[in-house]
Amino acid sequence: MATETTISRPAPFVETLGKDLAEQAVAFTGVPIVSGGIGSLSQQSGETAEGYKARQDAARAFDVRKQNLAGLAPQVAGQDQLQIDAQNLAQQGLGSYQPFLNKAEAATGPQAYQQFMSPYQSQVMEASLAEFDRNAQMQQQGLRDQAVASGAFGGGREGVVQSEYMRGSDMNRAQLQAGLLQQGFGQAQQAAQQQFQNQMGLASALPGLQGTDISRLGSLGALNQAQTQAGYDATREANRMAAYQPQEQLQNYGNLVTGIMGGMQGSGTQQSQVSDPSFLQTALGAAATGAGIYGALK
Repeated sequence: MATETTISRPAPFVETLGKDLAEQAVAFTGVPIVSGGIGSLSQQSGETAEGYKARQDAARAFDVRKQNLAGLAPQVAGQDQLQIDAQNLAQQGLGSYQPFLNKAEAATGPQAYQQFMSPYQSQVMEASLAEFDRNAQMQQQGLRDQAVASGAFGGGREGVVQSEYMRGSDMNRAQLQAGLLQQGFGQAQQAAQQQFQNQMGLASALPGLQGTDISRLGSLGALNQAQTQAGYDATREANRMAAYQPQEQLQNYGNLVTGIMGGMQGSGTQQSQVSDPSFLQTALGAAATGAGIYGALK
């Protein structure tokens, strides 16, 4: 029984590709992965000179790849003019209600009514009292005329009448003045109370206004944060592309080689058993050969 061995090998160029792929894969296992340029490195405590040099070489290669991939780096669109205008308007409106609160606060307190007194109060009082005095003088003159007509002018009876009239007139004058003052004070006090209620209304509205400010600032902050985060993500993606470009190239290379090798006959060794010829088969073969030779000679 003999053994027959069949060896199947791929084409030489396929073997070369596979060998090159394996060598590159093994070489990449010893290359450190960095995500920053040469300027971002510093030798760490306990790091060997060989290890630091390997990282420096990888960082230089990273800078080169990043420069080569600059045209493919992701970009972030900035805010358009409408967004900028909206943000400026929102910021200008923050706290615009504060002057109204200041004015309302100035209208409170025990002396708040004074600023609401009518500027014509004194003129009204002077005119009213002057008219009262004129009428009082006319009344006194009438009493004198009556005394003269009755022949009592200059007597005791006239003096009593004049005294009683003056006492009553002075009382009436004082009541008139007090009434005018009370009327002005009441009106000013009412205006102060109204202003106080207005202030309380603004005070009640203040939390809502502050909430609006907070909401606006929060929205603007979220917009700016999203814009900043988009920039960070783009930078990170650009660094990732530069850092892992060799591995991705090797992977693509490996897929290409695998595709080529998939269309070729696989390599390997195959063994099969072949039976040895028997004595009868040998004799028959020899006889057939002899008969052939004899036939040719005849």
